[in-house]
Amino acid sequence: MDLNDEDLIRRVVEDGDQRAYAHLVRRYQSQLRFSLRQLCDGDQALADDMAQEAFIKAYKALPAFRGDARFSTWLYRIAYNLVMSYRRKKSPEVDQEAVDRAQQEESVEEAQQLGMARDLNSAMEELSEAQRQAVHLCMQRGFSHEEAASIMKLPLGTVKSHVNRARAKLQTLLQAWREEVVSG
Repeated sequence: MDLNDEDLIRRVVEDGDQRAYAHLVRRYQSQLRFSLRQLCDGDQALADDMAQEAFIKAYKALPAFRGDARFSTWLYRIAYNLVMSYRRKKSPEVDQEAVDRAQQEESVEEAQQLGMARDLNSAMEELSEAQRQAVHLCMQRGFSHEEAASIMKLPLGTVKSHVNRARAKLQTLLQAWREEVVSG
């Protein structure tokens, strides 16, 4: 029998059942790590560290979980806050030599695929931080606007505006790529 999140949380809080929390970790670790890799610009080790820290923080704070949002939304908010805190403390460093070496080793097909990904990443870089996060949460992770607003601690209308403005800007920035794909 597969227990729902509420039952598992109750077992952890009321009975100290660590196996119930382990079940929650198994249920959400893959999607959390995936999201964190996006937020950590593909740095898998950092994403894994952030995921582990998020699960530890969530475990310690579980008695305070009120259930106003889904457990996954609450957990994602903890992880999101950890990444934002980390970013404020440390700005990213780019190893340009490693980037250049990697680009030289790519095949033509890989280069085209990476070119498209770079175009998308470049277009995403043109967005504000808030727009990037709103797009990631709503369009890549599938959170509702309400859940994204809760995670980002912003009003619902602000999140909707960020998503709509980001979409419009991305369409403009990626117009040349879209025309190339359609004509090619």
